[in-house]
Amino acid sequence: MPAKQVALHLATGIKRFMTHAEYKIIPLADGGEGTVDSMVEATGGKIVRLKVHDPLMRIVPSFLGILGDGKTAVMEMAAASGLELLKPRERNPMITSTYGSGELIKSSLDMGCRKMIMGIGGSGTNDGGMGAAQALGIRFLDKKGNELSPGGGSLGDLDQIDETNLDGRIHGCQIILACDVDNPLTGKRGASKVFGPQKGSDAAGAEKLDRNLRHFALRIRKHRGRDIEHIPGSGAAGGLGGGMMAFFNVEIRPGFDLVSEVTELCKWISWADIIITGEGKMDLQTQYGKVPFGVAMMAKRYNKPVIAVTGALEKGHEILYEKGIQALIPIVERPMSLEYALKNAGVLLENTAERIFRLLKLGFDLKDIY
Repeated sequence: MPAKQVALHLATGIKRFMTHAEYKIIPLADGGEGTVDSMVEATGGKIVRLKVHDPLMRIVPSFLGILGDGKTAVMEMAAASGLELLKPRERNPMITSTYGSGELIKSSLDMGCRKMIMGIGGSGTNDGGMGAAQALGIRFLDKKGNELSPGGGSLGDLDQIDETNLDGRIHGCQIILACDVDNPLTGKRGASKVFGPQKGSDAAGAEKLDRNLRHFALRIRKHRGRDIEHIPGSGAAGGLGGGMMAFFNVEIRPGFDLVSEVTELCKWISWADIIITGEGKMDLQTQYGKVPFGVAMMAKRYNKPVIAVTGALEKGHEILYEKGIQALIPIVERPMSLEYALKNAGVLLENTAERIFRLLKLGFDLKDIY
């Protein structure tokens, strides 16, 4: 469910019991799904629909956002090169390409944008950003002068990089990658070995992809004089982070920081008495760059209490009490199937919000009595 829809259901539940409550809805994201919607809504921008190539080079519908200033484009690489665009049997990082992500950048250039923000979570690729660079005119050639085929499986054959046809409009553009991982391009924590398996790679395939990215980095170092192999974040999105660093004017920033800046989250947290946030599942991983953790850290600065609602509390969620979240409230009311919970999530959210504020009212009343 989109962040704004979740927030509207929570507000409905609050208003059932506390009709005088004032609230501010701020849809947030961490660089993945929802990033475009959050930033566009916060700035009064617009969504632009277009078509691009998906990871298997099929034409699919996609989108990007133009912020309220009319000069900044915001996009999610997953909307062009994402894992969710592939059926499980189609997932194969040897052949999947980021070409569509480069098309999103090219489209934003066509619209006159010279600043771009791209969330790079949820990728289904491991091509080091070669596809995105190809969409912008860079050619990657083997020893015979032939173009490399799409995907990370061909990077080991790279011999020459030709930037003759690079879209000149990209020079001077500022590209910010919203990224919440610091993995390097290669090695045990690199793109292939950490994220390759979830994209369809087996152990042997991950080893080959890792070798290919190392060769890719070597060729870039020879061609550009830039060493991208060990830079934190260069392994993000199957090496898209590293490839973008190699060829363009790129800055990598935490996704939550970017979104919270654009939405003026800090101002609204200082205004509020109580902060409510949430996530589909909360566990040990929530503390690593996820929205509820970012909200809690910001609220701590203003000594504001944070309540988090969630579909499920998993192992390790207790650590979040130490990170600034005062209460973690699951919305599931009784044993139920996942299908039922998804279908009725709106009602469950509203009921949960009402119960939270009934308890808060009780606490206020008890404080007055004692």
